[in-house]
Amino acid sequence: MHSLRIRLILSHILPLLIVIPVVGIALIYLLETEVFLTEFSNELEEKGLMVAALATDYPQIWDDPAQAQLFADRIGGSLTAQVMLLDTRGVMLASTDAADRGSLGQQVTFPGFREALFTGATIRMDYGEDPETGAAEVLSPVTINEQTVGVIRLTDPLSSAYERFIQARTFVIAVLMLGLAAGAGIGWFLAVDLARPIRRATRAISQMASGHRPPVLPERGPEELRLLLHAFNALSKELQRLERSRKRLLANLVHELARPLGALLSATQALAGGAEEDSTMRRELFEGMEAEIQRMRRLLDDLTHLYGQTIGPLELDRKPTALHPWLMQVLSPWREAAWGKDLHWQADFPTDLPRLEIDPDRLAQALGNVVSNAIKYTPPGSEVTVSAGMEAGKVWIRVLDSGPGITPEEQSRIFAPFYRGSAGRRFPQGMGLGLSIAHDLITAHGGHIEVSSTPGAGSAFTIWLPG
Repeated sequence: MHSLRIRLILSHILPLLIVIPVVGIALIYLLETEVFLTEFSNELEEKGLMVAALATDYPQIWDDPAQAQLFADRIGGSLTAQVMLLDTRGVMLASTDAADRGSLGQQVTFPGFREALFTGATIRMDYGEDPETGAAEVLSPVTINEQTVGVIRLTDPLSSAYERFIQARTFVIAVLMLGLAAGAGIGWFLAVDLARPIRRATRAISQMASGHRPPVLPERGPEELRLLLHAFNALSKELQRLERSRKRLLANLVHELARPLGALLSATQALAGGAEEDSTMRRELFEGMEAEIQRMRRLLDDLTHLYGQTIGPLELDRKPTALHPWLMQVLSPWREAAWGKDLHWQADFPTDLPRLEIDPDRLAQALGNVVSNAIKYTPPGSEVTVSAGMEAGKVWIRVLDSGPGITPEEQSRIFAPFYRGSAGRRFPQGMGLGLSIAHDLITAHGGHIEVSSTPGAGSAFTIWLPG
């Protein structure tokens, strides 16, 4: 009972073990009492009528006991029933039963005898259903020239009838046992067929827990099992994706930390070597060190946001914020970054933009990530445009770049953590978290971000916020 297979087999067999014997006993009983015994009595009645009709051709048997016994023996040889001839007084003229030899020539009494004489109809008497003592009896009057001359009595013990019923009973039992065997076989097959994919899934889960790459399981079987296997395959694929993301995160993290740390080490070595004596060089080194520290700070902000996603929902410090001055303040550093890359910077903001309940720092981080991407992927000499407006009661902020664009296949995946498209792989900086973080922060504000892009013709990211 510790095995699912055994329980499934028993679940198929136990109902059969209970139902089939009950049905078999009921069927055999009905066949014996309602069908077979009734048919047996009808058959005996037909034989009684046949013997009575035959007896009309031998009128001498009713006057000569020797002829009567000869007739009875001849008829009884072809019947399983016992034959007895009685005259109208109830005197036994002949009998094929050896036990009746001592009663020949004597008057005997049988139930239904006088009824058969007076009515002229065949009387059928049934004596119980016990194979040992029961019997079927038929009394058929014999009429010659419209005068009843005697009665033919046929008696057939039920023991002989039950001997003929053994074959029918054996056949019924054989059919029931065959049904039980078929049910057990089908139950075994279904149990094995159901247990096999479950065992396969269990082994795959054990492999996954041991750190091995699990196989892709075939999604076959009942609907519930197919859903389970599909869920396992989806989970396995997602775990593999997360593992790849983890490895990529570590590699990017090493790269992102190594670059500013290397620059800081070079600057400190230069200062230790006497560069601090030159005020101009000292100022440039300090400015460079501050820039590298700012890059590391942005990296830590991204990692902090990523960790925050794992421990719970984002918490926003909302406050009424006028959008126009907020946009001017947020975008001013990025304007300098765009000019530093020799890009054409254009910003277009209506002065009547509304005040919104937002977390200005969090939303500035989201917008900064989008603008940072636009600057990174736009080649020198091209243009980055930031605009804003109102439409249908919502505020939109659009960042348009002149970069390589994004393919339709990648547009549905660029907001996933650690994803970096084909263009991003040409620029190894970054961990693929910027757009994912922007998406989460904008969603936390009740808005959404959408992208429109054509490969080779730039991209447009639009942030929508409730007004």
